[in-house]
Amino acid sequence: MKRLPTAILGGLLVLVVAIPVAAALTDPDGTTPGPSLQALAPSIRPTASAPSAPVTATATPRATAPPVALADVPIVPVTQFRATRTTTGNKEVGDVLAGRSARYEALELVASDADAVLTALGLTRPTDSRRLILAESAEALTADLARHRKRLAFLRAADVTPAVRALAWGSRSLFGVDRVTDPGGWQLTASLPSTSAGDAFDPGATWTLFAGGDILLDRGVYETVRVKGKGVDFPFDGGTAEITGRYCCSSFGWDLPRTRRTGNVGAVRDLIKGADLAIANFENPAPNRFRWHTKGTVFSADPGIIDGLVNAGIDYVSLANNHIGDAGQAGILQTIRNVEKRGLSYSGAGKNAADARRPAMLEVNGTTVAILAYDAIARYYFADADSPGSSPLSAKRVAADIKGARAAGADIVIVFPHWGTEYKKDPFSAQQALAHQIIDAGADMIIGNHAHWAAAMEVYEGKPIWYALGNFVFDQTWSEPTMEGITLELSFQGSELAQVRIRPHIILDKAQPNFLDPAGDGRVVMNQVFGGPRGMLPW
Repeated sequence: MKRLPTAILGGLLVLVVAIPVAAALTDPDGTTPGPSLQALAPSIRPTASAPSAPVTATATPRATAPPVALADVPIVPVTQFRATRTTTGNKEVGDVLAGRSARYEALELVASDADAVLTALGLTRPTDSRRLILAESAEALTADLARHRKRLAFLRAADVTPAVRALAWGSRSLFGVDRVTDPGGWQLTASLPSTSAGDAFDPGATWTLFAGGDILLDRGVYETVRVKGKGVDFPFDGGTAEITGRYCCSSFGWDLPRTRRTGNVGAVRDLIKGADLAIANFENPAPNRFRWHTKGTVFSADPGIIDGLVNAGIDYVSLANNHIGDAGQAGILQTIRNVEKRGLSYSGAGKNAADARRPAMLEVNGTTVAILAYDAIARYYFADADSPGSSPLSAKRVAADIKGARAAGADIVIVFPHWGTEYKKDPFSAQQALAHQIIDAGADMIIGNHAHWAAAMEVYEGKPIWYALGNFVFDQTWSEPTMEGITLELSFQGSELAQVRIRPHIILDKAQPNFLDPAGDGRVVMNQVFGGPRGMLPW
């Protein structure tokens, strides 16, 4: 309660004005916060210094608060980032509030928005207070979801961040390749106070990025595509699959999965083509005079098979890896020409060191994306001032290149390193320290490869780091981890990352990724991604 002026307390006037002031302090539910002025009045007595002449009170008009402007603000159902669910609906929300849901224990809302959101959903506050959690802010709600796996929540669309999993409302979503892009196409809105944050979300400003891991076009992939005649498009025609069992053993002593396709042919292609930008690592040279290798770790790809990547919708490939020089320096230059003439963007290799460090600059829905690619493995293939090769990875070099990309107009900078240890899911300490230096230098995210396993994900200073996506189109069928990997579906609102979706897959026929259920057979892969050292992934 505000302290009253001494002059008023000293006079009998306080007894006259006490009752209307107390009424003004009454809460909307009829309760009065703190002791009333009526209760305080008996303790007030005139003193010797009180004026003896009558005092005339002049009423001061109370200031009227300006009316709050309301707007139909888009709201989005969300849950914990690691959740495997992708959709919800009005019935499920009602079941949560009624205590009938087996999936969610409670609904969480921002307190100031709660009643408007419930009204928009046609629901009322539950009689069981445990079913409705009220958060002070969108930030507090987001933090709560990281700790509580079994909560469903709603946020203003502009408050959705990658730290939560945004769900579709029925068959419609505001994020992902199947998103609604017309403001009128999203009907889930609540009448809320119009704020800069609430007004900021524009479905037309969203765009998506697809990222895949290592692509090999030699060895077993060439055998499937060319020798067995399945064609250049086959690697990207995968749908969904399941693991029906496991058996012993590969030549390396690993248990191997028994698999079965479960339909949805073309789902992988649809995801790639549906993205506004699709990127991957090109793990071999593609010289004019290629040689098919049936074994070993020296590669060269048939340039004609690159057509399959283009047909699938891939826009960019990294050429910075430990195999780019397997066909010699002439092979590097020929690979660049063969990629360029098919319309693919690239970075990470060039005719000299300066050229190899040049970023790929791509325009996506009014946003300029720079991709910088580097290799940390094959020093013998590094470019120098006069010779072709790949761009070597170092913190100092990356920092300078990020600065240059920003100066050239990049709104987003993605660093694409080939690094780490093969067949390991966790980064080693120096690799993690380097990743942090790259983020500190201004990168918006890091998407790594080389491990041939799906590796741990980290969030550092709010920026995501994928240490390795694993194999995407590859023939390493000698272990389950090398047959599996992940792809990324990233949704942006302008230059801000808004959502992350990770899909696990398994490679069949030595060439073709097929999606696994992340809540079923894909859990092994997802546990590699989410199971890094403690503290790496706060989401």
